[in-house]
Amino acid sequence: MSRWLPRSLRARLTLWSVAATVLVLGLYASAVFVLVQRNLSNALDDRLRSDFRWATEMADQRPDGTLTWFEGDEWNEESPWLQVWTPDGQLVYRTAVARRIPIPASDELVLTDHNRIMTVATAAVPFRLLAGPATIGTRPMVVQVGRSEAIMRRELRELQLLFLLGLPLGVAAAAAGGYSLARRALAPVDGMAERGQAITAARLSERLPVDNPHDELGRLATAFNTMLARLETSFDQMRKFAGNVSHELRTPLTAIRSVGEVALRESEPRDTAAYRAVIGSMLEEVDRLTYLTERLLLLSRADTGQQTLSPETVDLRSLADDVASQLEVLAEEKQQSVSIRHEGCPACQADQMVLRQAVTNLIDNAIKYTPTGGHILIRATAANGQATLEVTDTGPGVPVERRSGMFDRFDRGGRAADGAGAGLGLAIAKWAVEANFGKLSYEPHAGQGSTFRMSFPTHAPAE
Repeated sequence: MSRWLPRSLRARLTLWSVAATVLVLGLYASAVFVLVQRNLSNALDDRLRSDFRWATEMADQRPDGTLTWFEGDEWNEESPWLQVWTPDGQLVYRTAVARRIPIPASDELVLTDHNRIMTVATAAVPFRLLAGPATIGTRPMVVQVGRSEAIMRRELRELQLLFLLGLPLGVAAAAAGGYSLARRALAPVDGMAERGQAITAARLSERLPVDNPHDELGRLATAFNTMLARLETSFDQMRKFAGNVSHELRTPLTAIRSVGEVALRESEPRDTAAYRAVIGSMLEEVDRLTYLTERLLLLSRADTGQQTLSPETVDLRSLADDVASQLEVLAEEKQQSVSIRHEGCPACQADQMVLRQAVTNLIDNAIKYTPTGGHILIRATAANGQATLEVTDTGPGVPVERRSGMFDRFDRGGRAADGAGAGLGLAIAKWAVEANFGKLSYEPHAGQGSTFRMSFPTHAPAE
C-alpha cells in the first residue's frame, strides 16, 4: 500500500487532507440526505392524513343524493387523488385524478387495510394510499386518498445533484487548501534541509534556522542545533585528542629513534654493557608506549560500552590499604609519608578491578604532584548511606582556571610533575567511579593541596 503513496510529504499531506475531506463530506451528505428524505416522507404522510380529513368533511351532496367533492385541475400535482367506497366494496365516487391515474390494487386495499398508509407501485412513480371508514352525511363510507411520491422524489434528485456537483468542488477546494497549507507548514523544513546539506565537518558552527522555537518544527530545529553543538564539541575534542595522542606518541618514538641512530652512528663497536644500556633505554620508551596504548584502549572500550563490569561487595578500607602498600615505595623515593584512616565500615557494590584502577590513579597522582617531604592522607568513611574514599595531598593544587577540564583526557590540570604522565589518570578514574554508580569530585584546600573524593551508595544500585 505504501508504495502507491507519493514520496513527497507535502503530497501525502494533501492526499490525506483530500481523503479526510471526502470522508467527512460523504458522511455529512449521507446524513443530510437521510434526514431530508425522512422529513419529506413524514410531510407526505401528514398531507395524506390531511387529505383524508378534508375528504370526510368537505363532501357535497347533489339533489339526486349523490356525493361530490371539489376536484380542481386534474393535471395539477396538488389536485386530490380520491376514491369513495361503500362498506361492501362498491365504488361510489372518484376524482378526475383518480380516473387518470388508476391504481389496480386500490380496490383490494380498501377492504383490507384501514387507517394505515401503504406504498403502491405504479407505472410512473409509487403512490401512497390511506383508506379508512368515515360517515359522510348520514351514510357510512370508506374513503381512500392517495398522494404521488413524484414531488418528493424530484426534490431528492435535486438534492443528490447538488451533492454530486458540490462534492467535487469541495474536494478540489480541500486539495488546493491542503496543498497550500502543507506547503506553508513545511516551508521551514525545506529551509532546514537546505541549511543542513551545507553543514559539513568543517562548518559545524553553523545552525539550522528557527522561526518559532515554541512549535513542533521549532523544537525539532532546536533539537538538531543542540545535536550539532554536541557534534561540534565532540569534533573539537577528537581533534584535541588526536593532537595530544600524536604528541604523546611522538615523544617516545623520537627517543627510540634518537637512541638507535646514535648507537648506529658510532664507528667504534661498543661493548655488551653499552648495547644493553641502549636497548634498556629503548625498552623504557616501549613500556611508556605500551602503558599509553593500554590506557587509551581502556577508555575506548569504556566509550563504546565494551568494558563489562562484575559487581561485588568491595571494602574500601581493604582496597585503600592494598593500593597504598603497593605504591608506598614511590612515596619513599620522595621521602613522603602516607597515612590511612578508617571510620565505620565503608563498603559498596562495584567491580573491584575497575575501582582499584581509580584508587591507584588517585594515589599515584597524589604522590606524583606532592613535593618531596610532603604528606598524603587516605581516608575511608561510611555515613548517611554513602561509602566515601578521600585522597588528600599537600601538592600545589589545581589552578582555578583549569579545574573545569581537569577530568578531560590529556589534561594535566596545569600542574607539572617532571613531565611525567599522559593526563589520562583522572579521566580513567572518573570513568571507573561513574561506571560503578559513584561520583568523583575535587575539593581544593585554602592553603595548599587537593582532596579527591569518591562517593558510592552503600546499597546495590538497580540495573
